Amino acid sequence: MEGSLKIGRIFGIPIGLHYSWFFIFGLVTWSLAAGLLPAEYPELGTEVYWLLGLITSLLFFGSVLVHELAHAVVARLHQVPVSGINLFIFGGTAEMTREPRSAVAEFRISAAGPIASFILSIFFFGLWLLDQHISYLAAPSIWLARINLMLAAFNLIPGFPLDGGRILRAFIWWKTGNLYRATKIATYSGQFTAFGFVGLGIATMITGGFFSGLWLVFIGWFLQNAAVGRHARSAPRNSLVGVRVEQAMSREVTLVPPLTPVSRLVEERVLPGGEQYFFVGENDQPQGLITLADILSLPERKWRFLTAQQLMAPLGRLRTVEPEDEMTLALELMEDGKTNHVPVVKDGQVVGLVSRTQIANYVRLKAELGV
Repeated sequence: MEGSLKIGRIFGIPIGLHYSWFFIFGLVTWSLAAGLLPAEYPELGTEVYWLLGLITSLLFFGSVLVHELAHAVVARLHQVPVSGINLFIFGGTAEMTREPRSAVAEFRISAAGPIASFILSIFFFGLWLLDQHISYLAAPSIWLARINLMLAAFNLIPGFPLDGGRILRAFIWWKTGNLYRATKIATYSGQFTAFGFVGLGIATMITGGFFSGLWLVFIGWFLQNAAVGRHARSAPRNSLVGVRVEQAMSREVTLVPPLTPVSRLVEERVLPGGEQYFFVGENDQPQGLITLADILSLPERKWRFLTAQQLMAPLGRLRTVEPEDEMTLALELMEDGKTNHVPVVKDGQVVGLVSRTQIANYVRLKAELGV
């Protein structure tokens, strides 16, 4: 999510605060300190209300973070990379760089968040049973028990991409064996849910609850956009199901001598021919790979003083695919490694390379031909 302030890492996962988080944090703190706490605990003072509101709000967003961490930890157990967790105006999101490999993994990852919230609700309710006679402690305890229960229940609404919608998708995927079809059906469910929130919000605004209704409309708008966006991202991947790497790969494996200056590569290969990658090696033995992105990452003044061997990424450190592998595997490796190219190897020999550009061109041509 763009516009996030990174505040640290938990279990190696970057944690960020989107700028919209500060607005909702202030709103929750204000609603507690100026509304709920004075109404339920009139014996406390103004300063206490604001202090308890601030602490309770922090614990609430800590609960949201635990919810997302549950998703992230289970995702990692199923070999689904997580690039980060961001808290924002509508809660939080664990950003996974690819889809789970099975319906069972999707179900477990999706269910982990609501389960964590239910456990937190039980914990805070148990805490309230112990401190219910101490207003300073009872006020945050019971509110956190309620809000975590609401968080779990809300996320179980079967509207994709809420957790309930993802559980629905996992079930359909398990029944049909088709992830794209499951995503499409879950997306329709998500849009139906989103329109329901918008309709309820408008009705609430008409009957006098303007701000509550407006909030429901915003939630519906967010769910609608999120559902459509997720479906749009899954469509190109669906067109690659059953497509082999060899159908779109480049078979050019011309070797660049290891001592070739990077400036010569630019002058003789990049500018005249628009080449974007180079295998480095000699005697028909590739040793590494250089991409145009590697070159552009360096200041131009350094090109003359670096050789291809110094800049290349050794082949032994690169993840590779075989010509018979599915294209979706190549795409997942690129996403996992945050790269645009994957070498293609057969019987221990480099036979080509597949890139995001080649995959995109293949998808485009397939769509234009109506295949």
